[in-house]
Amino acid sequence: MNYAPDEIMQYVEEEDVRFIRLAFRDAFGVQKNISIMPGELMKAFEEGIGIGANEISGYEGSASGRLYLRPDASTLSLLPWRPDSGRVVRMFCDVYTPEGEPFEADTRWVLRQAIKKAEEAGIEFRFGSASEFYLFKKDDLGNPTKFPYDQAGYMDIAPLDRGENIRREICLTIEKMGLQPERSHHERGPGQNEIDFHYGKPLKAADQMTTFKMVVQTVADRNGLVADFSPVPLANAPGNGYHINIFAVAKDGTDMCRFAAAGIIEKIRDMTLFLNPSDGSYARFGNGTAPDRVNWSSGDSSELIHISEHHGKTRVELRSPDALSNPYIVYALLIHAGLYGIENRLELPEEMDVDGALLPQSRMEAKRAADESPFIREILPEVVVRNYLV
Repeated sequence: MNYAPDEIMQYVEEEDVRFIRLAFRDAFGVQKNISIMPGELMKAFEEGIGIGANEISGYEGSASGRLYLRPDASTLSLLPWRPDSGRVVRMFCDVYTPEGEPFEADTRWVLRQAIKKAEEAGIEFRFGSASEFYLFKKDDLGNPTKFPYDQAGYMDIAPLDRGENIRREICLTIEKMGLQPERSHHERGPGQNEIDFHYGKPLKAADQMTTFKMVVQTVADRNGLVADFSPVPLANAPGNGYHINIFAVAKDGTDMCRFAAAGIIEKIRDMTLFLNPSDGSYARFGNGTAPDRVNWSSGDSSELIHISEHHGKTRVELRSPDALSNPYIVYALLIHAGLYGIENRLELPEEMDVDGALLPQSRMEAKRAADESPFIREILPEVVVRNYLV
C-alpha cells in the first residue's frame, strides 16, 4: 500500500514502534541497513539519512563519499520476530546524492529505469520466483556445518521431511510481512527446500526476493539451523537454482512472452555474470536439472528456458540464475533483453537445439562476455560493472 509520511508517523506512534530499519543493498544485492529512532523518521522522508558510501560495494562512485537513504513508504513492514513491546519495522530505501538526485549505481534505481523504459514501450513485465535453499545443522558451538537437516527427497512428507515446519514458519512469517508465497515443498537434495512466489511487478518482486532471503535465514537461525542459498552447497548433490517466471504483455493485452524469451536467449551470455555471480555458480551448470546450453523447450523442463501454455497464457521460466544474484539487476537486465526481443519481433531459435551455444563455463568466461557487451554497458553503471569484473 502507498502510505503518506504522516500516516507512517501515526502508525509508528500507535503500534509502539521504537526502531525503524532503513534497508538498502550493495551492488551484489546484499541487504544492508541502518536503524533510526522514530524522532528521525520525518527527516528520513524529507532529507534522507546519510551513510558513508565508500564502504559499500558499488557505491564507490559517489564523489562526496556521502549518500542519503530515503524510505519507500509503500514497503513498510513489521518484523514479526521482534518483541511486541518496542516493535521494529523495516522500509526499503532509494539512494540519493547530496544534491538530491537518484544515485545511478543504486541497483533499485537501475530497475526503476528499466521499468520506465518498458512503460514507455507499452509493455508490462511481471516476475515470479522459485528459490531453492538447503538447511544445515549447527555444531555445539553454533557454527554452521554441512550436515543436512534431513535426508528426504523430492516432495517427501514428514517424518522424512523435517523441514516441513520450518517452511511453514517461513511462509507464515512472510505473510505477516504482507507478501504471498504460492507453495512450498522439499526438493531433491538432502535438507533442500523450495518456496515459490506468484507473479509480481518488477520492483515488488525484487523487494520480495530480498525479504524472502532475510526471512529464511532468520527463521533457520531461530531454529538452530543455517540456510544456504549458494549454487552448490554439497558436492554430488543437486544445486540451488533461482528459477524466474517471466510475464510480458502489451497494453492491448497481446502476449509478448515468446518475443521476450527470444531476446533473453540472444542476450543470455552477456547477462550470465550478473545472474550467476560466484565461481560456484558455474559448477552447478549441467549438473542434475541445471541447464548448461543456450536453448529452450516446451517439454523438457531442465533446459535454459521452459515455455508452456496454461489456460491460454504463455509461461516462460528462466532456469539458469541462482540466488546469490542481485534481483534488482537480474530483473532490470531481463526487462531490457525482453524489450529487445519484443521491439525486433525476434523468433525463438530451433527448440532443443543441440548445436546451440553453451552458457559460460566459468566465471572468467562470463566476465569476458559481460566486459565485451555493449548491451551491458548501456544498462549498468560503470562502477557496478567494475565490481563484478574484479
